[in-house]
Amino acid sequence: MSERTSSTTIHRDRPLITAWSAVSPFGLGRDAFAAGVGRGQPAHQVPDFEPRKVLGKAGTRTFDRATGLAVTAVRELLGEAEAAQSPIATGGGTALVLGTTLGSAQSAAGFSRASFEGDKPYDVPAQLMPNVLMNGPAAATAIRFDLKGPNTTLAGGAAGGLLALGYARRLLAAGRAERALVGAVEEQSETREWLAGERDRPGGEGSAVLLVETARTLPPGRRVLAELLALDVRLDVDDDPEAALAATVRDALGQAGATPEQVWAAAVTGQPARDRLAELVGAEAVERVPDLLGDTGSAATVFSLTTVLSLAEHDPAAAGRLAVIASLDHQGLAACAVLRLTGGDR
Repeated sequence: MSERTSSTTIHRDRPLITAWSAVSPFGLGRDAFAAGVGRGQPAHQVPDFEPRKVLGKAGTRTFDRATGLAVTAVRELLGEAEAAQSPIATGGGTALVLGTTLGSAQSAAGFSRASFEGDKPYDVPAQLMPNVLMNGPAAATAIRFDLKGPNTTLAGGAAGGLLALGYARRLLAAGRAERALVGAVEEQSETREWLAGERDRPGGEGSAVLLVETARTLPPGRRVLAELLALDVRLDVDDDPEAALAATVRDALGQAGATPEQVWAAAVTGQPARDRLAELVGAEAVERVPDLLGDTGSAATVFSLTTVLSLAEHDPAAAGRLAVIASLDHQGLAACAVLRLTGGDR
């Protein structure tokens, strides 16, 4: 079954992106992110971000940076939806799916160091133990906002955001949730820089969160921003990562029943990957999406998608066209999502 909009047909069971927000190097919230994209100036670290100052002192004493970023991104999303008179229900019907690389590298390193520096190996700050676990940010977010649906953290590196989107799609299809908050978080820290070693682009950080629903449960008045048509993930087994990227993009387009000519915007991080993607879908589509935030790890694909949504909101030509969001990491994991931009109509 499907519903007709002004530009396309929305299938009732396909995942729909109906809202989004972000905590990014451009500032807090959707408007700050959109303004930063509009300026087109690179930025890499969230300015003046301290969890207790941003979120208040209640319940945040043990928050590390990654947890603070994730909680703030969800707070912004819920608040913006409320202000737009389209509130997002929480409780048992709302899932949270968060992508990450390994949680907070800084917290894990600090906790491990304490076990060596204390008089005994167990002389560690026990209250900070949740920050060592990669699912700490998602758990803290669910507790703070009463999200009682499935709560999942996926450690997927650069593909983390797309893996989270695919997981949420399965939750909705199985009836495990009515809606899902889907995103990723990555903090910038000395430990993360040390683990990354030499790289050709500066580190970045932030958290972006999408509201994903289906037409079956969509509240009246909720705008539809994009429809997920296909998602493909694969591992390079031939020691040819760019070939793996090309294969996943082609297969995702094939699953969507689409052609490269229909692609309005395409994004992938890293210049070699961007060049390969341009060969597949056209340079104009890739050049339309600026890569401004540095290496944001698992949050990169979600930031790419929010960048596309920001641009599409101000360009009527985007309605009904496709967006391709891809990723490729140094271990050869390639992923690609194909979405139809709806122009905000339902």
